[in-house]
Amino acid sequence: MKKFDRERVLLAVAGPVIALAVAFALTSIVLVASGQSPVEPYALMFEQLGFSDIQVLIINQASMYYIAALSVAIGFRMNLFNIGVDGQYQLGAMLAAIVGAHVALPAALQVPLLLLTAVLTGAFWAGIAGVLKVTRGVSEVVATIMLNAIATSVIAYMWLPNVFGVKVGNNNTTGEMHESGWIPGIPMGAAGEIYGLVLLAVLLGIGYWVVLNRTRFGFDLRASGASQTAAAASGVDPKRMVLSAMLISGGIAGLAGLPILLGDTHTYSLNFPTGIGFLGIGIALLGRNSPVGIAFAALLWAWLDKASPELDFHGYDKEIAVIMQGLIVLSVVVSYEAVREWGLRRQQRRVGAELAAGHVLGNTNTTKEVAGR
Repeated sequence: MKKFDRERVLLAVAGPVIALAVAFALTSIVLVASGQSPVEPYALMFEQLGFSDIQVLIINQASMYYIAALSVAIGFRMNLFNIGVDGQYQLGAMLAAIVGAHVALPAALQVPLLLLTAVLTGAFWAGIAGVLKVTRGVSEVVATIMLNAIATSVIAYMWLPNVFGVKVGNNNTTGEMHESGWIPGIPMGAAGEIYGLVLLAVLLGIGYWVVLNRTRFGFDLRASGASQTAAAASGVDPKRMVLSAMLISGGIAGLAGLPILLGDTHTYSLNFPTGIGFLGIGIALLGRNSPVGIAFAALLWAWLDKASPELDFHGYDKEIAVIMQGLIVLSVVVSYEAVREWGLRRQQRRVGAELAAGHVLGNTNTTKEVAGR
């Protein structure tokens, strides 16, 4: 491996490693300050990795985190901050659940219909923010935050019994979906089943890498994110790229809730997981917008979620995992900036050394020419 390639790999790995080390250290300080062991909670959570049922839960949870983080990462690549992933995925899941409960087609048609419903719903909701940005200059941060609040109200309205809501005890639901829309899981014996749409998360990760790194659209997207002025000078329409990025980001976000919807709950209710969109932001940051990095970050987040309940049985608060997740996000921002500055300094020193070497070589050649005359 060339020296330059080694440096790039080092810079890519250094940020997440430093962030995790700092987060673990700060969490340990919190534990010590509260009079608890700074080691035992980690040991207890690591023990959970040996149980097959916990492994299945981690993979299932990570699949949803991964899809949400990919959605956020697409926006980051375009220098856009799509905070509306939470509203986009919840609306996408709810509309898919409603369609699945009221439309009965053969499985070969039903499943694609549900996937398409979720994609179009998420894309539409994110597209509102995209249109506002390119036509009125409204910040996508403000627009998507407001759209999250509106999405919550829209969901509450659709839960009304005279709209699409079906009361099951004290729970608001959209009614059970037809079985033709259920996606069977991968049986793991007594450990349970891995969601069938885990495979969709894998395909989305591969597609994300191919589009960004092997297509003209991906190049235009990255170029526009780096500098819209430079991209426009090369013939790229920055407004079109902003709108396209928001639509794609929202479309993928709409799929984030489908692994559990089609693989487990088969209805959208008050018990449906929330907050996945916001967690996707931290996961995308930790994974440096790389499909492989995001996969490891999603698994880490899912492990913290599913292993932390064991702490309650040993006198520790399971909120330790939440503290760690928050510290990871803070540490990511600080460590990445530190690594970036370190990389810039190394690059400046390398360029300076090359210029100095070229100057010396030029003077030597000039001396030889004069001596030859």
